[in-house]
Amino acid sequence: MVAALEREVRPLVKRWRKVQREHEGGGFTFFENGKAVLVCGGIGAEPARRATEAAIALYQPELVQSVGFAGALDPKLNVGEIFSPSRVIDARDGSSVETATGRGVLVSVAAIADVEQKAKLAESYGAHAVDMEAAEVARGARTRSVRFMAVKAISDDSSFSMPSLDRFVGRDGKFCETMFAASLATRPWLWSKFFQLARNSGKASKALCAELERYLSEGKKLDVSEPDWHPISKVIH
Repeated sequence: MVAALEREVRPLVKRWRKVQREHEGGGFTFFENGKAVLVCGGIGAEPARRATEAAIALYQPELVQSVGFAGALDPKLNVGEIFSPSRVIDARDGSSVETATGRGVLVSVAAIADVEQKAKLAESYGAHAVDMEAAEVARGARTRSVRFMAVKAISDDSSFSMPSLDRFVGRDGKFCETMFAASLATRPWLWSKFFQLARNSGKASKALCAELERYLSEGKKLDVSEPDWHPISKVIH
């Protein structure tokens, strides 16, 4: 499993074995439980790529899952709902991968999408949800002929305007909570929005971890084929 941040999956991995491993000069924190391994690569496509490559090289998994939060583009998707798409689109070049499981379309973008951008993504790609990492995880799995699927929990609905958090994300994809807290402390007009976001994130994390725990406890093999990659189809300008 490849996630962005530990807070997304903390209820799941809190009792898993935590290990530090290196791959191609980079250090990674893995969580192992015997049945699965999870790595938190950081926010964005490049950290997701590095984490996916490390996980595949070090553990040789049969299946790679992109797990974490997603924003709703479809008004019918509510906070805390699980969304497992049948297709993942990379908005950077319009390429896509079909997962042979799930339903709906997830589009991966380079930055957090506000309400206007959400509407544009939904219209341009027929997408139901948006994230920042799944397409790159899918690409890494495809390159190494490993099966792929995505399991996301909705953390913000289609009408929720996500604030820009890019300046708090380092080159390694890590979120600087200290800098964020200091910035938020001087902007009380943003407190209500971030309190709501925190509540939504907690609900999404709980739902995501329950779904992943159910998947692991059932221990059933999914009929998931290797990623079927499609060339560029449409790009937002």
